[in-house]
Amino acid sequence: MLYLLALVGLVTLAVLMWKAFGPSPSTRTPVGGVRGPDDDPEFLWNVNQQTRRKQNEGPDTAPTDPSV
Repeated sequence: MLYLLALVGLVTLAVLMWKAFGPSPSTRTPVGGVRGPDDDPEFLWNVNQQTRRKQNEGPDTAPTDPSV
């Protein structure tokens, strides 16, 4: 019985020490937190649409002067 009480005491002490000196909750990555633009699907979709529009427009050419 004494060993069981010692085990419970050690587990309790370990949990308290972990809570006091363990990793802080602020070091965890928040779920749904800040995302960079390269991880944002909407941003990537907009970039893809802009690229397709530019490709469909064709190359940019300067207008020729008919008087020359």
